[in-house]
Amino acid sequence: MTDATTATTGPDPDVLAEFETHRRELCAYAYRMLGSSFEAEDAVQETFTRAWRSYDSFEGRASLRSWLYKIATNICLDMLDRPQSRARPMDLNGPGRPDSPLPAPQPDYVWIEPIPNALAFGADPAEHASTKDTLRLAFVAACQHLPATQRAILIMREVLRFTASETAEALMMSPASVNSALQRARATMSKVSPTVTDGFDESDPGQRKLIDDFVQAFESYDMDALTTLLKADVALSMPPFDLWISGPANVAAFMLGTGSACRDSRMVPLAGANGLPAFGHYKPSEEPGVWVPWSITVLELEGETIAGLNFFLDTQRLFPLFGLPPEWREAA
Repeated sequence: MTDATTATTGPDPDVLAEFETHRRELCAYAYRMLGSSFEAEDAVQETFTRAWRSYDSFEGRASLRSWLYKIATNICLDMLDRPQSRARPMDLNGPGRPDSPLPAPQPDYVWIEPIPNALAFGADPAEHASTKDTLRLAFVAACQHLPATQRAILIMREVLRFTASETAEALMMSPASVNSALQRARATMSKVSPTVTDGFDESDPGQRKLIDDFVQAFESYDMDALTTLLKADVALSMPPFDLWISGPANVAAFMLGTGSACRDSRMVPLAGANGLPAFGHYKPSEEPGVWVPWSITVLELEGETIAGLNFFLDTQRLFPLFGLPPEWREAA
């Protein structure tokens, strides 16, 4: 009979605690690879499960961090064995007319999804500042144009600052092959990745005012005020619909037409998504004083203008992810 008091296999609790210190950066890495918060969380959980099972064979030739990234990379590459990469509506077609009827919604696996800042950023503000541009929706969407292995190499080398040797070890390639693939990835990204905008600086009073003005204009449904805040080529998108609208006048026309159900909305500030300002967007229900989920709304900024209005409508999945309640009631 096996003695129940004999030592168990696997790492001790201190090692598991050390695994956890890498959770957010691994989640951010998997999100850049996969374009989905939910798939990224699944990938990290599977990484920890495999690391637990094989820890006894970990010989410490590399750092624990590098070893975890190797496992996570292999998991992500397996998950990317699918026919379609995730995208944004503007990657699939040209802008629509503001009076266009909404097309049929596409499945969730078609779309780049937002990620809460809390899942992707650690406590170090310096790390946050240095990596948030690579969590922008546009950057993550651009990465989807790369073959899976090139995607991993680009992120590991240029975002995580792994050496060519470390990257080669993780991918079981030669350093020369890694460097060659990196050059090809850079060439592709230079064609498909948009120019980096100013992004969002929480300490910038001008941008804070811009966000406050947006909330005031949207909640009062003042389209004249709203359009003054928008960049000339602003893009409004609403996954899971592939329709998107470009330009302030067209955005206003859409919001006063097809989008008019957003009138009298409430914008509940979030801690951020993708390093950008974000809101839990609730629309009026049939019950007075009660608002129901409508979207996770993420703003893309350029200087002191709004360059992107992203309304992610899959509230059944996204509201719990962002810790939002299923209805909103204003305090009496």
